[in-house]
Amino acid sequence: MAVQIILASSSPRRKELLDQIRVSYKVYPVNIDETPLPDETPLNYVQRLAAEKSALCLAQLATDTPVLAADTAVILGNAIMGKPENEAQALDMLTQLSGKTHQVYSAISLRGREHNQAVSITDVTFRHLTQQEILNYLQSGEPADKAGGYAIQGIGGIFVESIRGSFSGVVGLPLFETAQLLAKQGIKLLNE
Repeated sequence: MAVQIILASSSPRRKELLDQIRVSYKVYPVNIDETPLPDETPLNYVQRLAAEKSALCLAQLATDTPVLAADTAVILGNAIMGKPENEAQALDMLTQLSGKTHQVYSAISLRGREHNQAVSITDVTFRHLTQQEILNYLQSGEPADKAGGYAIQGIGGIFVESIRGSFSGVVGLPLFETAQLLAKQGIKLLNE
């Protein structure tokens, strides 16, 4: 199958989600500074990062193949929770999320004939977590490179009491919105 898009990410979760909907892709990860700008809203933050990733990838490759990039952030109140830098930060994040509802913003940017973006916002409610549960979870190693310090598709799923919105968006690539953007670029899914 011919390559339909370039994925500007090395995320195994994003690759699995594209495999799930049978999109053929080539991986070309890019690295950008993910520090939020002063007074940047969570929505603007994820949209900016996704757009910057797709633009950088396209510039580096100079290709006609559409480039897909995404960014996912966990938001509690207006605080952006990125990937924890260490175990203490992951412990703090999970303690803050315990017993509360937070949002997961997942932005996608697709550059090809034109540039299109979409955002998925999902409400995720955690049950109350004990300190020992959090410490045991940290020992699993799973929180290390996950926004908000947890993986809903992994062991962290046992903390989730309810979800309202896109499960795949929480994982890292909202499939409904991705399919819509691919269709706008003329990329066919399901042997249309």
